[in-house]
Amino acid sequence: MPPSDQDAYGHIDYSGLIAWPERLQREAPLLQRVLALAPARRVLDLGCGSGEHARFLKPLGFEVTGVDVSLSQLEVARAADPEGLYLQAGLTELAGAIETLQGGAICLGNTLPHLCEEAELRAFFSGLAVCLQPGAPLLLQLLNYDRILDRGERTFPLLLRPGEVEGESTVFLRLMTHHGGGRLTFTPAHLRYRPGSESPLELMAAHDVPLRGWRRAEIETLLASTGFQVNEVLGTMTGEAWSAVSSDLVIVAERTQPG
Repeated sequence: MPPSDQDAYGHIDYSGLIAWPERLQREAPLLQRVLALAPARRVLDLGCGSGEHARFLKPLGFEVTGVDVSLSQLEVARAADPEGLYLQAGLTELAGAIETLQGGAICLGNTLPHLCEEAELRAFFSGLAVCLQPGAPLLLQLLNYDRILDRGERTFPLLLRPGEVEGESTVFLRLMTHHGGGRLTFTPAHLRYRPGSESPLELMAAHDVPLRGWRRAEIETLLASTGFQVNEVLGTMTGEAWSAVSSDLVIVAERTQPG
């Protein structure tokens, strides 16, 4: 099925642009440490994409429900894991989509900035709180927008991967346009590089995605007001301390006892 205009992430094969074995190896210690605190083995992988984190957690004994709004990404996840549980739902729809209380949740890979309004982020956290048992851990990871916004950064490092044909390469270019107030237009582009050919660089796909660069203080404030306690803030998924110039913002929170 071809991607619709609403399914922005159906236009580019993101799974092929990430070195997943290396990434999962780096992230495994933190994932296991955080989820070891889960009061139940049922966990949510929010913004699961093509399902790599869900498939990583299953052999560790977790019952994972992957949730994503992108049908094309879920089709990839289901093809790789036919027995897995994957739901198409937006982050603000969790309370109506998840029927069983969960023991934990992860939301990784810069998923959070796709919620562009404070009301949407509040609805996500409030709905997630309804789905989690008291004491359930929540692991959030996104880019460090304190750094990106303060510096006005407009590009991410270029990614170069082997192409499908010998001698070709896939180039992944990511651009950002700043609009003020943390609002961004993210423009990922997939190019084919064929050195020595008549057209050595060919644009294969590109699209615009509106994002909101959430700062650490904004996220922590909303978590605290929706039933979560922030226990730890890191600058990478490998455990370095957070600073204003860290690559990422990683928050380890906990669903508090409803009062």
